This record gives sequence, C-alpha cells and structure tokens, in this order.
Amino acid sequence: MRAFAELLERLVYTRSRNAKLKLIGDYLRSAPDPDRGWALAALTGELSLPGVKAGVIRQMVTERVDPDLFAMSYDYVGDLAETVALIWPAPPDAVLDAKPEALSLGETVERLSRLTRLDAPAALSAMLDRLDASERYAVLKLATGGMRVGVSARLAKTAFAQAVDLPVEDVEEVWHGIDAPYPALFAWGAGDGKRPDARGLPVFRPFMLAQPLEGEADLSDYAAEWKWDGVRVQLVRAGGQTRLYSRAGDDITGSFPEVAEAFLREGVADGELLVRGAGQGADAHGGAAASFNALQQRLNRKTVTKKMLAEHPAFVRLYDLLIDGERDVRTRPWTERRARLEAFAEGLDPERFDVSRLITAKDFDDLARLREGARESAIEGVMLKRRDSEYVAGRKAGLWYKWKRDPLTADCVLMYAQRGHGKRSSFYSDYTFGAWDSEGGLLPVGKAYFGFTDEELAWLDKFVRANTVGRFGPVREVEKTLVLEVAFDSIHESTRHKSGLSMRFPRIARIRTDKPAAEADRVETLKALIV
Repeated sequence: MRAFAELLERLVYTRSRNAKLKLIGDYLRSAPDPDRGWALAALTGELSLPGVKAGVIRQMVTERVDPDLFAMSYDYVGDLAETVALIWPAPPDAVLDAKPEALSLGETVERLSRLTRLDAPAALSAMLDRLDASERYAVLKLATGGMRVGVSARLAKTAFAQAVDLPVEDVEEVWHGIDAPYPALFAWGAGDGKRPDARGLPVFRPFMLAQPLEGEADLSDYAAEWKWDGVRVQLVRAGGQTRLYSRAGDDITGSFPEVAEAFLREGVADGELLVRGAGQGADAHGGAAASFNALQQRLNRKTVTKKMLAEHPAFVRLYDLLIDGERDVRTRPWTERRARLEAFAEGLDPERFDVSRLITAKDFDDLARLREGARESAIEGVMLKRRDSEYVAGRKAGLWYKWKRDPLTADCVLMYAQRGHGKRSSFYSDYTFGAWDSEGGLLPVGKAYFGFTDEELAWLDKFVRANTVGRFGPVREVEKTLVLEVAFDSIHESTRHKSGLSMRFPRIARIRTDKPAAEADRVETLKALIV
C-alpha cells in the first residue's frame, strides 16, 4: 500500500506526460501481483467499490472533526480525499499504541470490496486510524473511485504497454475482454502467456483520429464528408451481444439502449451518436439531426426513461466499417470500406442508423464555401479522408484531417469563481461569466476552466482574491469589472440557466483589461447566434 500511495502522491505533483508514464511504468514493473493489477484498474477507472460513497466519508470526518473546520479546510484544499487525509485526527486512546497496519494494495481492495453502506463508516474509520496521511489519501481515492491525479485511462494503458513493450492499440483491443486484476494481461506482457483471446466478445477497438487541417488539400486524393456535432461512438456486435463505446473506450450501452438493441449485424462500425431533430438545411446535408444541446439531455444517464426515449430519440450516423461480419477490413483502403459500409447499413434499422453523406465540391474553395454555410445543421465542420487510407489507430499524419468551423466569440463579464481540483486546488480557476440583460443586470451564460496560460491563471486568481464582494461556500462573487473574451463552438437554449442559454465548449480566449464591463455583450446578442 505504501508504494501505491507514493505513486499517487508523485503523480499529483508531476506535470510532464512522459514523467507520469515513467512513474506508472516503474510501479507496474516492480509491484507484485495482484497489487499492480488493482493499481491499473484504479488508474483506468475500472475499479468499483460501491460500499463507500463521498457522503459516507463526509459523515465519518464530521464525527471526528468540527464540521466548520472541515468545511473551511475542504474549501481551501478543494479535494475531499486530500482534505480528510490531512485533517484526520489522532485515533482514540484505545488504539493510540497500535502499530500501523501494513496492508498491501490487494488486501486493501479486498477489504473495501466487502464493505456495505451500513458497516463502511466504522470499518473505514478503523483503517484510517492506522495509516499515515499519504496512505489515507490513497485509500480514500480507491474507495471513492475518483483518482483525479492527472492520469487518463488511455495514459495508464499506454504506461502499461510501454512497461511490457506492447503496442497500446493491442492492449486496448483485449481490454474489455479481461477482468481486474488482469493476471492474463500481465502474463502476456511478461511473455509467459498468450495474448488474451477476444474473439466472440464485443470488445472495443481504438479509433482512427484526424489531424487539424492546415492549408489546402487536393480533393482528388481525399474524400470530404461532414463532421457532425454529436459524440463519436463505436458499435460492436459479436457473440450475440452488442456494445456501444465512447471514444475513450467507455461502455455507454446502458445510456442508449434503443441504439444497441437495433444494431443486429455482426461487425464493428464507427459513427456519430446524435438525436433526432428538425434543423435547417437537413435535407441538403443528410440531416434531421438536432443540436448537441439536445443530445446532452441523454448523456451520462444511468436510467433512461420512456419520456427521454420519446423526446430525444437517438441514432448513429455511420462513418466507417472496421469489421464486416467476421472479416477485419481495417487494412483495406477507405474506398473499399466505404462501399462495404453502405452495403452493411442496408441491413440496419433506418430509424436508428444512416450513413454520413459525402460532400460534392468542385475544388477546395467550393468546399470552403460549403463549410461556412453548415453551422445551422448540427455540423461541426468537414472531414477529409485519404481515399487509399487504412483504418489505423491514433492520429496518423496525412491520412485524415478535420477542418472545424471557426469558433464563435463573445465578450462576457466575470461574475463568480471557484477553486479547481488537484494541482489547481489553490487557485480560483473555474470562472462563471455573464452578459447584460435588457434591464441592465448580468445573467450567467457559461462557465469555463481552461484556455488560459499559467501566468494568466495566476493573474486571474489574484484578481478574484482582490475583488471578492461575496462568499457562497466554495464560490466567490467578484466585482463585475473584468471582461473575458470567451470562445465557444455553439450556443443553445437551455432551461437550466436564468439567461436561457448554454454554451458548447466555452473557453477563455483573452482577458480584456482594455474593455469596460459596460461594453460587454448582451443576452439578446448571444440569443441571435442560436441556430
């Protein structure tokens, strides 16, 4: 357990991607089984310990520590596990002389996995009493399942692949066919076992990604199609089972059961998850796709009601075909895969699946004009795919390009700020901004926490501290004097915000110290951008 705690602590304070890969790789090479397998499961988000929830931990700590002291500490630190690990008091007299408990990571996971919601508070408290601060932090991170140490599932898998000298794409292809703590995976990596057999299982295959387009492209070498504004997904059917995966490899089948139930042809297809809606220009672009805001009503839902299914029916606009029946066609050129995809789609329910149309353009200038006129049709831009390209994992140069539409911008006024998490827990880095309404008041229109440099973050944090006019728990209200230029992909109507607006992918483009707050944009101006 000590080694895993040290790993987490070092990952929190390490910013370099390569340094994180080395830290994880060194741990996986040196840790014994099953500790290294459970560590990999935790870092990839595959470890679930349902007996311990954040509410249980808050209950535990407020029974040992003054609730106001805990609230102030949590506000300052910004991370529940770190706050509790640091503030946890010395144990009661009965265990003051007890020796620290030397649990392995495997033993810790086994003990936590046996806990129920009823016995979790007492059992977890007893564990924390015999651990030091860094081990308490590690145990609490394991218990809640939220690592938040700057490591994505992909990065953790990459670290494993590098540690055992395997292609990460091969690791991804067997990942969903094995269970933690992954003895078969480590045996394969060590050369002591065969590659885990995923045949007949609906496992994830790594996506092919596109590079941003810089300059022009020869359309005789590339096919053009629309880049739809939804969620990239992979549909897999094998062994009589269907799975729907996100680009990160997360299983989202349960959130879109109607799509999974309708995908009844053996194979693997790549496409864009959308919901039905009548948009302008739908016929011209192959549409009837609603905005991303409509799709957002369905995302991350563990339970899907009949009302949701009726009001926001989902479908997939297919882009490519990876496996046709039992035949892997990824090494075939795009032109052949496209023909196979069109034939494959004929056997699918047209209410749930269609094929993304290709764009007919005379030349690159003509394509540019078409791209500029596509914002109103739930279209994010244009894709260019080399006609002879294989379907290869990752972002390979010269094969696929994405040409996204230019972002929209608005000048907004900073209204509220909140501390971030992890390495940003000491900074006010989450910013809520607003636009002026018709009565001269500010209404929130969005929230952003990226787009600025480290130097700009330090400046913004100083501004928030020096200009606070109100405090609401972890949130600070500031004087309405600072204008931020906000870039965003699109804007939609929303009932969740008082302004009636919701931005898609907002980010801070510029700090406008040169602009008076009174000259910031108005809500009516932003509403005019809704398509």
